[in-house]
Amino acid sequence: MPSTKKVGIIGAGIAGLSAGILLADRGIDVEILERADGPRTVGSGITLQGNALRILRQLGVWDRIQAQGYSFDTVGLRAPDPEATVLVVMNDVRTGGDDLPATVGMHRPELAAILRDRFDTAGGRIRYGADVLSIDSNETTATTVTTAGDRRSYDLLIAADGLNSATRGLLGIDIAPRPTGVGAWRVVVPRPTDVTRTDLIYGGPHHIAGYCPTSDDSIYAYIVEDAQVRDSAQPLIFKELAVGYGGPWKQIADSVDENTPANYTWFTTHLVEGPWHRDRVVLIGDAVHNCPPTIAQGAAMALEDAVVLVEELFADDAPLDAVFTRFRERRFERAKTVVESSTQLVQWMVDGHRGDVAEVIQRVAHMVKEPA
Repeated sequence: MPSTKKVGIIGAGIAGLSAGILLADRGIDVEILERADGPRTVGSGITLQGNALRILRQLGVWDRIQAQGYSFDTVGLRAPDPEATVLVVMNDVRTGGDDLPATVGMHRPELAAILRDRFDTAGGRIRYGADVLSIDSNETTATTVTTAGDRRSYDLLIAADGLNSATRGLLGIDIAPRPTGVGAWRVVVPRPTDVTRTDLIYGGPHHIAGYCPTSDDSIYAYIVEDAQVRDSAQPLIFKELAVGYGGPWKQIADSVDENTPANYTWFTTHLVEGPWHRDRVVLIGDAVHNCPPTIAQGAAMALEDAVVLVEELFADDAPLDAVFTRFRERRFERAKTVVESSTQLVQWMVDGHRGDVAEVIQRVAHMVKEPA
């Protein structure tokens, strides 16, 4: 590894915390700059495929993930009829290996808390309220200046500031997330006793209705519709949409009231085609590649970025420019395949095209089964 003793990371999300853990475990002084005033995670549930679980085990948090989440190995397809008839139940590919489940669902805030605890145990620090305003990067240091005027210098700066990354613009990378034409409602509700896996309904009143168990007691349920301008994520709107579906959806709809946690987001996509770095600053995770959640690979791609970047940093004493170039070379085609495949599934929905969804999902699963 080039002479690097202090690393700064912008963003305390999955990518940033994971990279921080891996670096701190190797004795690097790591500091995360997080613009939020304190620990805060947007979202409801998260679906973690096996290749994500493989890395979470490498990070030393698998036991907690397993204890707090809900593991399953199959996925079901239901008909958009009044009974939500089960059409088929398929074995999911164990992309993390045979000793890990195919999928774990869990609450996104719980995953974030687990990673923060692990980062703290490794000796890392998070500075909250640190909104980076500018970056001065040259051949020897990368210096950040926050909106509060705090100035900090690092040997290396990792930008993991997510979908709407401010760092992209600061580095002169002119790309923004592109709306795909659909949006999703998500709610967290009690788990019906017969919900033990993800089931999907394609068609019916909306594009997709699905759910994922997140614990013994809870699920997150979601409905994908044409993108709407929603002033607020009112759970009773979700309830109105959900009553159009049968089977477990009746219990799901009945359990939603005005106090149910809910959120609404558009599906977006982007991929930085050019270099992912400038001088001593490198972008990872959603900051460089973002995909709709149609294949549930967003978190896994962020985790893989963290692992591959740290592997390349410690592979030899090559200059950072060469290290960052190798990092992108290892990651680009894999991330591109996930982004394009996830976006293709959305495009078929928007166009009303009956594409081979199962083939796309299986192709990606077999690709990511091989370690990054």
